[in-house]
Amino acid sequence: MNETRTMDEIQRGLLKRFHSLCGVLGMTYDEKCAILESYGVESSRDLDQHQLIDICAKLSEQADAMNGKENTYKLRKRVFAAIGGWLRFTGKAGSVGLIKGIACRATGYDDFNKIPRERLRNLIGLFNAKLRDAQAVGRMDEVGELPVAASGTVN
Repeated sequence: MNETRTMDEIQRGLLKRFHSLCGVLGMTYDEKCAILESYGVESSRDLDQHQLIDICAKLSEQADAMNGKENTYKLRKRVFAAIGGWLRFTGKAGSVGLIKGIACRATGYDDFNKIPRERLRNLIGLFNAKLRDAQAVGRMDEVGELPVAASGTVN
């Protein structure tokens, strides 16, 4: 008897989450119906718990992306790409340990996995900008556009 009540509570919670996420995403009635039709049902109450969990996970990812909350795993991969790109440009061999060390030193964290999302986004932006700037200066130097100071001093 208790198991049935617990399962019903879980089902109600999942249904609430489904409808809440649809609202957060601003989905129309027709869009909700399209989701339900893809699972072969006419009402969200006809979905089983596994289907609701699957749908809620996908909708939650969309809501996070819409709110600028990228998956932390993806952000870490982008940090590796940004710092690795900079290292390749400078002719240095990059390794996982080196990239993690650079990221930790730059943010002041002891553990790469504890760096918060916003700091990861900052690293991505900074290293990508650093790479773009260095590439632009390199292109200017290749075509002889770099200005040369007459006195050799900078004012």
